[in-house]
Amino acid sequence: MNFISGADRSQIILLPDSVDGYIDDNNAVRVIEAYINSLDLNALGFAKSAPNDMGRPMYAPQDLLKLYLYGYMNRVRSSRRLEIETKRNLEVIWLMRKLSPDHKTIARFRHDNPVALKNVFKDFVKLCIRLGLYGKELVAVDGSKFKAVNAKDCNFNVKKLNERIARLDAKIEKYLQQMEEVDKQDDADKSIKSAEEVQRIISELAQRKAGYQSFAEELKESGESQKSLTDPDSRLMMANGKMDICYNVQTVTDSKNKLLVGFEVTNEAVDKNQLERMSDLAINILEQKELNVTADVGYDSATEVARCLMKGIVPHVAGSDYDVCLPTDDFSVNEITSHTNGRSVYLADRNVAVCPMGKVLYPGGYKKRGGKALFYNFRACAACPCKCTVERYKKFEITMDKAVFKKTYDDKNLLVKQIRVAADKEIVRQRKSIAEHPFGTVKRTMDAGYLLTRGFQNVSGEFSLTFLAYNLKRALNILGTSRMLKAIKA
Repeated sequence: MNFISGADRSQIILLPDSVDGYIDDNNAVRVIEAYINSLDLNALGFAKSAPNDMGRPMYAPQDLLKLYLYGYMNRVRSSRRLEIETKRNLEVIWLMRKLSPDHKTIARFRHDNPVALKNVFKDFVKLCIRLGLYGKELVAVDGSKFKAVNAKDCNFNVKKLNERIARLDAKIEKYLQQMEEVDKQDDADKSIKSAEEVQRIISELAQRKAGYQSFAEELKESGESQKSLTDPDSRLMMANGKMDICYNVQTVTDSKNKLLVGFEVTNEAVDKNQLERMSDLAINILEQKELNVTADVGYDSATEVARCLMKGIVPHVAGSDYDVCLPTDDFSVNEITSHTNGRSVYLADRNVAVCPMGKVLYPGGYKKRGGKALFYNFRACAACPCKCTVERYKKFEITMDKAVFKKTYDDKNLLVKQIRVAADKEIVRQRKSIAEHPFGTVKRTMDAGYLLTRGFQNVSGEFSLTFLAYNLKRALNILGTSRMLKAIKA
């Protein structure tokens, strides 16, 4: 008995197979096809959403969007690899109807439509909301670092620039001394560089030094702490236990099916000032008046908690168990700023701080070094059982610009209410299983732990494709292909 034989490749087939027959009815590419075809790409902001009146025909943005969505769902994000897939992958051949754009056309589509891609992500979130896939009761906020397209050697801070400049000064001085020695040596000595060669080296070193000095001037003028050359928006930060050039991507995940509600791309190394921003994003997208939000201890900030509470958001931050004082209705939420230390809350409108016990701390001085304003209330602190101030002199230090700092003692109309903030331990216990799920899937299963694009806008567009692919995979796992197709066509 012989083995099973394959088809004879040289056999001529008079009636060739249909390409549609190669794709099963339950294949995910049919959902991609149906969903993208249901979109109004012009309303979503895609460039060249209508064909040209004259000239060479162009590729439809629907086809390029289908190609990218399929690629991100199947660990193929590079435009060159996507071009290869259009020639050998039967699913892609079916999806693209045998079209094969070159890699430059594919890459240009992603580069030209970052805002529109985010609009597609938002549109799919709305579709999932209509399908009841979001619980709208509890969401988890979390952030993760993604490696940027920028080497560490192409990232500079003031300390690194000063070290480089000092090193170049030492080298220039060394070569200047060598030039003096060259003048004294016999020209026949071949082991010694000529004066012209030494002068050329000194000129190159001086140019490099001037470049570093210009970087230092830029940092001083802009007030930034770092400068990245390849991707100017990326920053050096701690990621996976080591320093690397990254973006810090913030996400909000719904607890019901671990679907992403929204995301933001930042270059801040820490998460401390992101809780209110991301919670507000979730409450607006889910259209809820109240919402429970959980986050890890990195988001623990009295100011952020206060701003959340005033918007109807109930934060459950790991480790939070303290009193926070909120302004009454006479104050708007925008008057609570992020300038805070410990558990105090700074009220910009009156330029006073309120401690956890509801006592008003008055401005009492300004430290030029570090730009810190000092707020005191010796009498209140002396009789207070809550020893929460940072030093023995009972003061809070709040970082702010000197122009903002002005002395005032007007607290006649300052009314506050004290609220106990204690995280629900059961909700905090769920946080990791909710928030870490998307990042684990994206980085490991989808191989998207590093970036291919540069700049805030383009990186945001890239993550729109990544998180759209993640949400679509989740929805398909929950509902199945047939139910998704019915929901899209409805």
